[in-house]
Amino acid sequence: MEEIEVNVEEIKLPSNGIIYPQDNPLSKGTIEMKHMTAKEEDILLNQSYLKNGTALDKLMKSLIVTPINYDDLITGDKNAIMVASRILGYGPEYSFEYEGETQTVDLSLLEPKPLDESYFTPEVNEFNFILPISKLPITFKLLTGKDEKNISRELEGLKKIHKDNNPELSTRLKHIITSIDGDPEISAIREFVDKRMLARDSQALRSHIKKIQPDVDLTFFPSGNDTSVNIPIGLSFFWPDI
Repeated sequence: MEEIEVNVEEIKLPSNGIIYPQDNPLSKGTIEMKHMTAKEEDILLNQSYLKNGTALDKLMKSLIVTPINYDDLITGDKNAIMVASRILGYGPEYSFEYEGETQTVDLSLLEPKPLDESYFTPEVNEFNFILPISKLPITFKLLTGKDEKNISRELEGLKKIHKDNNPELSTRLKHIITSIDGDPEISAIREFVDKRMLARDSQALRSHIKKIQPDVDLTFFPSGNDTSVNIPIGLSFFWPDI
């Protein structure tokens, strides 16, 4: 039987590759992905992957053709790949329930957030920010897949020790911040987040990161609603019956 060739598409990353080192294939700002096959559908139905929450990552790794380290991807670029995966697998039309009504969006019309490159130093994933209340200068980074794994492991460990405590916000900040007032020591960053970081400074930092982070604009306006909401993404994003 003649082998069937699977189509490959070039996918543009919201970051334009600007934060990745030049020797990283992601620095090109694009990657190649193949169309989904029955093999990838098997991944979506793999009970082990579903149970440990790795099904979507396994799926995207299987679809990416460009030789990259998947854990190098920042969150916004990974979101773009997830949307591309859905389009390549089941087409651009996506329907879901919102407040009791069925909403349908065309995923191919989603655009990347405007990228303000004035915030970025090429090939460097580190940014300056002054906390508005305490006036302390800090540096921070955009989280990668590797960072997200480290955060998840840390939270799992903390959950075993303190079952009724869920310090996700402070834990994420400890991985996001790379220096406090010029001090890059991990112990100093953790001590600052736990004991001295003001809630208003934390909120301001998170708002700033949301503003500058490259991503796909996943907002939509439900029928008859002037307020935008985020398109829900999960396993049902790929297969409603899952």
